[in-house]
Amino acid sequence: MTVEPKDKHYGTPLSQVIAEIPGELPIDAVGLFQIVPKGRDGFGFDGALLADFVGRAIMALLDAGAVPVRGGPGSGYYWIAQKQYGASPDEIVSNVIAEWLAMPNDPLVLCGEGVWFALPRQGTNYVKLD
Repeated sequence: MTVEPKDKHYGTPLSQVIAEIPGELPIDAVGLFQIVPKGRDGFGFDGALLADFVGRAIMALLDAGAVPVRGGPGSGYYWIAQKQYGASPDEIVSNVIAEWLAMPNDPLVLCGEGVWFALPRQGTNYVKLD
């Protein structure tokens, strides 16, 4: 029997933390810069454990209907969908993690350069999908 890791600050079980990550989506996009520190600081993860946490968090966002996005200043949209990560959830997770792991100065660049996830909202200029 294994014991589920708990957030060292709040005591929240890992599965609950991951399940709660998409909770912000109806209000705002969720950035990679929010996910990585949660795994690193909250659970003390690094290396493969941190990459697994990030992947599970991204999968939770995708399962909730989010798409990878970047800011859309000057486009008339808040966010622009980023199709280069792939079409399937597994492909998106793999490609986002590969990009993140290749970033210099992580986590300093995550907010400015890291991918975000947002829910498309039909009939709005929230996410440009095409």
